[in-house]
Amino acid sequence: MAQADGEVYLDWNATAPPLPAVTEAVAAALREAWGNPASVHGTGRRARAAVEDARDALAALLGVDARDVIFTSGGTEANNLGLAGACGLATSRLEHPSVVRVAEQLEAAGAPVAWLPVTRGGLLDVDGVTAALEHLPRRSTVAVAAVNHETGVIQPLSEVARCAWNAGARLHVDAVQAVGKVDPAVYAEADSLVVAAHKIRGPKGIGALVWRGGGPPRPVLVGGAQERGLRPGTQDAAACAGFRVAIEHARGGPARYERLAAQRDRLEAALLVRGQRNGDPDRRAPHVTNVSVDGWLGDELVVALDLEGVRVSSGSACSAGTAEPSPVVTAMVGAERARRAVRISLGETTRPDEIDRVLAALARVLDNGGAA
Repeated sequence: MAQADGEVYLDWNATAPPLPAVTEAVAAALREAWGNPASVHGTGRRARAAVEDARDALAALLGVDARDVIFTSGGTEANNLGLAGACGLATSRLEHPSVVRVAEQLEAAGAPVAWLPVTRGGLLDVDGVTAALEHLPRRSTVAVAAVNHETGVIQPLSEVARCAWNAGARLHVDAVQAVGKVDPAVYAEADSLVVAAHKIRGPKGIGALVWRGGGPPRPVLVGGAQERGLRPGTQDAAACAGFRVAIEHARGGPARYERLAAQRDRLEAALLVRGQRNGDPDRRAPHVTNVSVDGWLGDELVVALDLEGVRVSSGSACSAGTAEPSPVVTAMVGAERARRAVRISLGETTRPDEIDRVLAALARVLDNGGAA
């Protein structure tokens, strides 16, 4: 995917540049598979084939039955669908807004919700999970992101899964930042799982909820019988065609991302001279760093780097534009440090010479001082 001259894109956790093969697959499907997948004639069958090919590909990647894959408009809708019917919910302030807001709505409606304690390193306190579940009804849900969207911290999901199952609860895993980037064993024990295509170089506007075992989730939308009636609405065959290509590409993703750790560490070292790392350094995805830089507000440093052609962020893209500091970093180390936090997320096409350019840009920007 082409970038503007001089631009270095290091905001892959917000969205990944689509693969050329993805855009080609989407264009081809718009030409050849534009029918309604529910139609029984040949035009509809071509569209249906694109939908089911993507479903089969995702099921194979995740090691699940294709019937367990429910297509949605993205990760946010998939999290909402997976949690909407929870009779009780345990989660933390580390989660993506699409989980935190559902928890807040359930709590406001009188459902039992437990806010789990977290460590300064951004990990769930496993003993705290066990303690919280003692006060929730059986068949409650524990909702955890496999890889945190802001810090890259990998949660101890095997331990959390044991806590959940011992209490008769389900484990819901937001794997949006994990699939195609870390070893699938990290999230393999999830009872339900969320994926978003655009995080793995697919198109925006499509994701999936994988739901295994137990009764089906409660639909957020009502309408037709598409997606087993759990997510009504005409499926987008073109988006599915692009998603399928991204899914196949994601098979080799963990090895490609593992090679980024050295480049990530080069950037982080330059930032740590003037700041503090946010997130346990021993339990992170290899492509993400989050640092609070002394003397700078996070959003002001993002703007300063943007003027240098370096694209980074100061928090979740879904929370961008708010005046509040990152709720994730706040939950870990407090609001003051959260205001100074910057997230840098590399991607599989990031080159060492681009890191050299970023280091030079950082030196210029940081030497000019900040406003915090």
